[in-house]
Amino acid sequence: MATSDQRRRELARKKFERQQERRAQRRRARRRNAVIAAAVAAVLVAGAAAAATAGLGGDDQKKDDAAASPEASATSKAPDPCDEPAGGEPGTQQWKKEPAMTIDTSASYVMELETTCGDIGITMDAEKAPRTVNSFNFLAGEGFFDHTKCHRLTESGIYVLQCGDPKGTGQGGPGYTIPDENLKDPKLKGNVYPAGTVAMANKYNAAEKKGRDSGGSQFFLVYQDSQLPPDYTPFGTVGEDGMKVLKKIADAGAAAPDATQNTAPNATVVINKATVRKS
Repeated sequence: MATSDQRRRELARKKFERQQERRAQRRRARRRNAVIAAAVAAVLVAGAAAAATAGLGGDDQKKDDAAASPEASATSKAPDPCDEPAGGEPGTQQWKKEPAMTIDTSASYVMELETTCGDIGITMDAEKAPRTVNSFNFLAGEGFFDHTKCHRLTESGIYVLQCGDPKGTGQGGPGYTIPDENLKDPKLKGNVYPAGTVAMANKYNAAEKKGRDSGGSQFFLVYQDSQLPPDYTPFGTVGEDGMKVLKKIADAGAAAPDATQNTAPNATVVINKATVRKS
């Protein structure tokens, strides 16, 4: 029969083993969270030109995205809740330079996305992100976004729908880039992009501190609060009705990763027409 001292030692040993296991679990969790945080940020790489990379990115970044993106979006399958796209094809026009400033920076602008899943109205902040809003005003006026599909939906870590690429691959853009703006917006508390935020995709690499001012035409709409470093220009807010459309798209889930690790929405999300008006 074990003595009381032996029982105490055995209990102490088991307690120590439990403590060690809990510490090991916490270390594994911290490492996993760090990997996921890096992966979800990598999702938002945008191809700002023909040679740009896939992701919120071109050929060079495909390898990085392939390594980083699988954890960024779990996949699910649900019926397609959206309509067939209107007739027409995305444009192929490119511009060498950012358009000249034509908007009134003291005014408010609204971008209306008429999509196959419903209309999404976005109030844009011309005062805080003037060059971004000016670019969207120009591109919408040129029909650049018409007939383009939203090519990425993420469902884990960050919760965004990414659009604005006429190629529909994450590698397209208008041919020019615009600078980052409004990165210190007070709405981005605790490095959280709140639900309803609309922000620019870009090619910034935080680890190498390279790729600033690389936005093009790709943007993402946040349908649920998302933890992200403040590296992506917030320039607009989705209206209440638009958030219902985003929820419908998100509820349909995302497809399995393709060859470039892109997770396309199961819903057929195509921008039939984009317009910008001064409100």
